[in-house]
Amino acid sequence: MLTSVGAFSSLYFATLMLLLSSGLFNTFMGVRLTAISVSEVWIGGLIAVYYLGLVFGARMGHRLIMGVGHIRAYAASAAIVTICVLLQILIDSMYVWLLLRFLAGAAMVVQFMGIESWLNEQSDNSQRGTIFAIYMVFSSLGTVLGQLSLTLFPHLNYEPLVFVAICSAFSLVPVAITRRSHPPLQVPAPINARYYVDRVPLSMMVLLVAGMLTGAFYGLAPVYAVRVHLSSEQAALFVAVSVAAGVLAQWPVGWLADRMSRVKLIRINAICLLALAIPLWGWFEVPFWFLLIFSAMFGVLQFTLYPLGAAFANDNVDPERRVGLSAILYMVYGLGACVGPLLAGGLMTYIGSNLYYIFVAVCGLSLVLLVRPQKVLGDHLSQDAPTTFVPMPDSLQSSAAAVALDPRVDISSDVSHDPVFEDLPPVQERVPATMESTAMERKEGDESAGATHTEKDKGVDPVVGSAADLDGSGKQIDTGSPGHTEDAESKRTSSDPGS
Repeated sequence: MLTSVGAFSSLYFATLMLLLSSGLFNTFMGVRLTAISVSEVWIGGLIAVYYLGLVFGARMGHRLIMGVGHIRAYAASAAIVTICVLLQILIDSMYVWLLLRFLAGAAMVVQFMGIESWLNEQSDNSQRGTIFAIYMVFSSLGTVLGQLSLTLFPHLNYEPLVFVAICSAFSLVPVAITRRSHPPLQVPAPINARYYVDRVPLSMMVLLVAGMLTGAFYGLAPVYAVRVHLSSEQAALFVAVSVAAGVLAQWPVGWLADRMSRVKLIRINAICLLALAIPLWGWFEVPFWFLLIFSAMFGVLQFTLYPLGAAFANDNVDPERRVGLSAILYMVYGLGACVGPLLAGGLMTYIGSNLYYIFVAVCGLSLVLLVRPQKVLGDHLSQDAPTTFVPMPDSLQSSAAAVALDPRVDISSDVSHDPVFEDLPPVQERVPATMESTAMERKEGDESAGATHTEKDKGVDPVVGSAADLDGSGKQIDTGSPGHTEDAESKRTSSDPGS
């Protein structure tokens, strides 16, 4: 493990700084905008367009990296993110801020793609699991440190934004001076989305709800903390405890997921989400330590939904199509992260500012109603199910390129871009039939060629000596005799029905 950390230390450090700036920014914006009485709808909108940029910036990122390489694309994207953050200090307009957050999200996903595709291309199959785990640890550590760094700024002015810009610029230093050569990036192929929707609809719904919870959490959990009269430092700690608990819970939850039904575990998760959210509906005032305990519990539940849903989906998809599956799951998760902050923000604006956990309860209830183990028949289980649980604490803070590092996939045998023919028999049953038909065609060709050679040996022209020149007994007609033409013509005339 130490060898892997040392080999990719520059990329890991860049990830740490990148996530530190992102984590600090999201929490700071929620706390500051709440302090100046900005509507929760606007706050939710800011985090929603940021995640929308993360989802839609992937295609642009591929083209940019293919055109100029990993290092140049990463440096340009880091510059754009830094500029967007600094412009928010100079321009005080929510409409402009929406555009800046979208651009920042689109540029940041290029940074994620550059790092993750770089890690994937320079690691073999035996190392990918370790490299992926270390990458996720650094990502989660950066997010937690980003929340905690808000405690360094007691005043809600623009100093935290300057610090965010510094971290964003600093993240490009280790990448720019690295001695590792950057590899080429493959062109993303179109993926048959309908195949995955038909195979794993339940997992799609789980990941959509998980994305709604995560997106709303980063945007509006700090707002909730301020509304229940916590200071900015306490609000930052409230969010950080939840993220840290979600990271630490990956391994024990993974141990359970490998030993019991994953559908039952998802349902238990949803029931706990619903039950724990009800006491925080604003019925009574709760002390700070109580909120921290509940925040840690919610972190365990909401940040393990994505890896549980992804593990269940991998159990029901053919191994050679799991790269496409991960890309589809990432898109569905990102869509949920766009919708969740808008719904939660509207709920908090028009019903009550401290009612964030009503939204959490509704999400938990929807999963309780949708996820029912008795409805899972297991008709599409893959031959290696159950697959190994892979810790994925927060897949929004990455890109679809990270799926190539997942030890459950094999890029070399990937056929996700190929069409799907469900009615065809397996390949091993189709090959003998194909070989047999080929052999028959070859045999017929040989017999035809042999017949031609026989005719030549007899002195018969294969073109002139055709079936039309045979009499009723099968003997060759002498086409060279003078009466042959007349006899043939008279026969055709007598047999003509119109004569």
